[in-house]
Amino acid sequence: MWTLHSYLVRQVLATCLLTVATFTGILLLGNVLRDVFDMVASGRVDARTALEAILLLIPYALAFALPIGMLTGSLLVFSRLSVDQELTAIRAGGISIVAAVAPILLLAAVMTGLNAWLNMVVGPNCKQAFRRLHVEVARRGATSFIGEGRYVQLGNLTLYAREVRGNRLRDVLIYGTTNAPAETISAAPKAIRNLDVWAPEGEVLMGTNGLPSAIRLLRLQGLFLTADGWQSHFNAEHIEPIRTLESGGAWKPGLTIMSFRELLDELALRREGGSAVSPVRVQIHKQLAFSFSCVAFTLIGIPLGIRVQRRETNIGVAVALALLAVYYSFFILGHSLDTRARLHPHLLFWVPNFAFMATGVLLLRRAEKPA
Repeated sequence: MWTLHSYLVRQVLATCLLTVATFTGILLLGNVLRDVFDMVASGRVDARTALEAILLLIPYALAFALPIGMLTGSLLVFSRLSVDQELTAIRAGGISIVAAVAPILLLAAVMTGLNAWLNMVVGPNCKQAFRRLHVEVARRGATSFIGEGRYVQLGNLTLYAREVRGNRLRDVLIYGTTNAPAETISAAPKAIRNLDVWAPEGEVLMGTNGLPSAIRLLRLQGLFLTADGWQSHFNAEHIEPIRTLESGGAWKPGLTIMSFRELLDELALRREGGSAVSPVRVQIHKQLAFSFSCVAFTLIGIPLGIRVQRRETNIGVAVALALLAVYYSFFILGHSLDTRARLHPHLLFWVPNFAFMATGVLLLRRAEKPA
């Protein structure tokens, strides 16, 4: 029995680690391209800072990759065992399927604890540290967060500058949506809801806290959507606020990057103040529910792998992606309803967990029966 258990654990763990490494690389690459490269593209951020930023993003990516690794590992390994008739040999030896997969379920429980630690403590703390590093980089240079010749996301706005020299920008393009009040010299003083503008020159303005606060556009040409409809402006001067950096004072992290302890404190604070608690409750249950996804994915991955009975890896990957799409659809729906407390959106995060685990237990019981 020990030989069988160690063999199954090694097979699943090897496939899991390979999948985790692959998906972590993919997720990390997306964050590096979006966040880290925005800081290093100007050439004024050293390699040590860039490496620190990358390392701070790894735990956050790992928290998403671990459940995917357990799902893919259990699917692929047990699909291959079923095709090679190794499961038939296990049954012939008097060992039940449930007894054979017991160490895999124990491995899933260990991964659940690790994922909870990453998802509720390490990941949020690293994201907050990354945010502070981003702010520190911005303090070193007004335009250090703007990549020359690259599109940069600034909240609801997208900015492009062909040339960056000190605080000066050339050939500047800004488009997107914002609800910020327009602080303009010659534009209509209405709340701008949409803009698509170009300016041959621009300047990054610094706030009293040492951080970039706005971008002044000179000889601007483009369109603004205000409460009165679309307004065109030519040779105008416009100041667009930058609201993605701290405005001063003590910085408070957003709900999406709070640790579990910080979310509990925020929930208690909002209850005392009479504020809406539904968004906080949604984040709390999201962290808790996602931590148990390793067990849910493993429970449904093992019997599905047995039933698929295909050696081809692409079939197992396709099944895994389909399950992931179903799982994350509930998370997307829960987030979209986070302000509607009457609908109890925080409970939606638990639906795929219970559904997968119940389905997995049912399929395992059926797999126990002789064909």
